[in-house]
Formats: sequence, C-alpha cells, structure tokens
Amino acid sequence: MHDAPTVELLDLSKRYGRSTNLALNQVSLKVFKGEVYGFLGANGAGKSTTIRTLLNFIQPSGGSATILGYDIVAQSVEVKRHIGYLSGEFAAYGGMTGSQFLKYMAELQPPKHKNTQNELAHMFDAELDKPIIELSKGNRQKIGIIQAFMHEPDVLILDEPTSGLDPLRQESFYKLVRSSCQRGASVFVSSHNFTEVQRMCDRVGFIREGKLVAEKTLADMANQAAHTFNLTFKDEAPIHQLRQINHTEVTSIDSRHVTISIQGELTPLFKVLANYHVLRLEQQEVNLEEEFLRFYKGSNA
Repeated sequence: MHDAPTVELLDLSKRYGRSTNLALNQVSLKVFKGEVYGFLGANGAGKSTTIRTLLNFIQPSGGSATILGYDIVAQSVEVKRHIGYLSGEFAAYGGMTGSQFLKYMAELQPPKHKNTQNELAHMFDAELDKPIIELSKGNRQKIGIIQAFMHEPDVLILDEPTSGLDPLRQESFYKLVRSSCQRGASVFVSSHNFTEVQRMCDRVGFIREGKLVAEKTLADMANQAAHTFNLTFKDEAPIHQLRQINHTEVTSIDSRHVTISIQGELTPLFKVLANYHVLRLEQQEVNLEEEFLRFYKGSNA
C-alpha cells in the first residue's frame, strides 16, 4: 500500500479570463514518494498550465492541489521550501555568471550539503565562469538543472528537463533522477521526449484538451506494445505460417532471416517456431513510441 501522496491534484481546473473552455478540466492525479511521474500531452494540452498552477504562479479556477500536504495556494511559501523547479524555458539573470547565480539561489534555498553544488557542476561539466547570457542553450540548461537539484528537494517539478543537453549529459541527468528517487524524492516531469520518458518514468499520465485521459505504468505499456524479434532459420523461413498469427507484421529480409512484430500474447509465435530449426532469436528493445502516440491522439482514451 502506498504512503500518502507527495503531490495530489483533486479536480484541478483553470479557466483563462472569460473563455468558455477550461485550460484544465477537473484534473485529478497522485504522485508518490520515490516515484517519477511523466506528464505527457501535445502542445496546448495543459501541461504547462498544470505546472504553473501547482507552483501558484497562476491560481486555479476550481478544485485543489497539495504538495507534501500543503495547499498550493494557501501555503504556497511553505510548498516552495520543499520543491525544486526547472521551467521549460530556463531563464536566469543573464549578466551573472553561473557561479554568481547559483550562489544567489543557494542563499534563497540553502543546500543540505555544501559539496552538492560542486558535485553537480562536475557531473554536468557546467561552465560557471561565463556570463549566462553568453552560454548555449545546453549550457544554460545545465545550470538550470543544478539549481533545481542542489538543495536536494523532496519534490522536483521539471518541464522538458533535458532540452538542449547532449546524449552524455542526458545520461548524467537520468542518473541524477534515479539517485534522487532512491533518497525518497518524487519527480513530476513534463516531456515530449519518448526515450526520456521510457528511461525515467514509473507511471505516465496523458493530458488532452485539458483533461487527464489516461494513466499507465510503464510496465503495462511495455506489455501492451508490439514485441519485435529478429529470427534466423537453418532452412527457409516459414513466412506463410508466421503471417497467419494474429496481430503480427512480418518482414522477410531474405529466405532465412525474418523480422516479426507481434502484439499481445507470444504463445502463438512460439508454437510455430517449435516446428522449425531456429538458429537465432533476438528480441529488439521495446519501443513505446507507438503507444505514446496512440494516447496523444486520444485512441482508446
């Protein structure tokens, strides 16, 4: 059984001005200690509005939300003592160097351990001596990540966190998220990067036109996704028999080599293979992109 949620939204709604359409329409979800929750949706679906509302940058039109039991509106100052935040377009005082900016942020929110900032700067190979305005997007993003994580917050709210990072620093970021969860932090992350979501998240929620249309664990999504196998036969591949299996797509590379994608249970495939001499069977890594796109488009939602 889960402990009490660290982040909880209950029928959270937001209307801008006199618009008849709700930017957020009764969104309810929970995030638990040590969990990475991915918040996914197309542009304009309501992801950034949700994050801005959680941070009390804008106030809800209806419903409520809490972070660590604190009401996001009535106890906003207390909420901010416990969170780390990285915006989708990280902005800082351009005239400051990275070191000056991080020192300023540390005075606002003192790190629990004095070496954490230096360790993170080393992990991301951050350029701290140049004015921030002179840095590339990727190097600015590194500073944004450091300021969000350096005080080891209980809850991290991250909007497109690896934007602009090279693959090596993306790996460093995934490692940082894992270590944060191991110490008990919760992570609420908005992302368009399917690989990033697959690498990081335990659960995902899909928002479409302001409504939360589905929630899935990554394990469930992997089970529902197509499984792809590369097969090598000693003799000619049984293409016809393989194509008779329901929910499959078969590609013949040559007479002995076949790639097959199968949706659902694998038993029918192995029943066919049992009748033939299979020299090699390699399973490709499950790619959840099609599953993500299905929920983006609202199918089965």
